[in-house]
This record gives sequence, C-alpha cells and structure tokens, in this order.
Amino acid sequence: MEKLLCPSMMCANFANLEKEVKDLEAGGIDIFHLDVMDGNFVPNFGMGLQDIEYIVKASSKPCDVHLMVTNPSVYIQKFADIGVKIIYVHPETDSHITRTLQMIKDAGVQSGIAVNPGTSFETVKDILSLVDYVLVMTVNPGFAGQKYLSFVDHKFGQFCKLKDQYGYKVMIDGACSPEKIEKLSKIGVDGFILGTSALFGKGRSYQEICQELRAL
Repeated sequence: MEKLLCPSMMCANFANLEKEVKDLEAGGIDIFHLDVMDGNFVPNFGMGLQDIEYIVKASSKPCDVHLMVTNPSVYIQKFADIGVKIIYVHPETDSHITRTLQMIKDAGVQSGIAVNPGTSFETVKDILSLVDYVLVMTVNPGFAGQKYLSFVDHKFGQFCKLKDQYGYKVMIDGACSPEKIEKLSKIGVDGFILGTSALFGKGRSYQEICQELRAL
C-alpha cells in the first residue's frame, strides 16, 4: 500500500520557508499539512494566514488545513478560496458538524475529521459517510513534540475496518515515529503527518528520510 507522507509545516524552518517547500517536494512528500489554531480550542496559536497562502501558492503538491478552532464553519470558504485541497475539522468544536462537512464539500474541497485522543470511534461513526479523511490524533492537539498516547491504538483498527465501506483514508497525527509508521501501515493506515519524530531536525536530506519511510 502506498503511504501518504505529509510534513507538518509548523515544524519547518520558517527562516527559509521557500527552501523548505522546495526541499520537501524534491524529497517526495505527498501533502503539506498546515495547522491553524485559535488559542481557544487549543492553548496555542498555529500558522499565520500569510504563511499558509504562501505554501499553497509555492507548492505543486496539495495542501491540507487542520482547523483546531472553535466555530470552524466560519473559516471554510476562506481556506477553500486560498486553494487548500483538504480541510480537517474537529467534531468536538461544532454542534452542527454534518452541515460544516457539507460546506467543505460544497466549496469543492475534500472533507476530513480530526479525532482527539479522548473522542471515541463510536462518537463519530455516524458521520463517516460524509468524510474523505479521518485524522486520528495520537497526542492532544496544539503542540508538536508530545509523547505518543498508546491508548488510542485500538481506534486505528476500528477506522481501518470501515474505510473501504465508506471510502475514506485513515491518517495519523502526533508523535509519528518510523516505528509507528511501520506498525500502522501494516494494519491499513494510509497517511502519516510527519513532524520532529520522523522528518524534521534530523540533519539528513528529506529525500533520504522519505525513501526510508516508504520502504518500511
């Protein structure tokens, strides 16, 4: 099964963002993962709108946006207009999540849900027919460099079991190490959000690292 390698750009070197984008593309990544935080739903602030606009414009690869914000429906059209291809929202933040997912699709963007560590499979099962991607969080959202929460492991099996029936892809976000990539790809996880555990700050070329990750 082909892996989707998705660098988390909040971990990138913003002192030379143009070079980071070009080097990651040359390295063979598939999707740029862009985090947006409002300091409310999560106690942190993510990438700026100008940075996201730049990456989407500069990249030949598709970009996703992970909205860690309250009232995500307010921002759907804005990011669709920028040109992102996938928008992830947290069901916990939206009392009308089905309407918001439909808004994403109506805007010509693929829809995704991000599932917090404390959110059960059963909580979101009824909306799986509305999504193109399921992003399983293995850390609490908001910060890079956190420890992997192993109690979420069983959820990967639950989501992978139904992915062919509903037609979505299963992704992992949080402390995604090479060991986790090897283990989870075997059970059907499609994509991997790559941060400091597997890609950034290793002192090696992105191409070399991506080749190793694909071979796992």
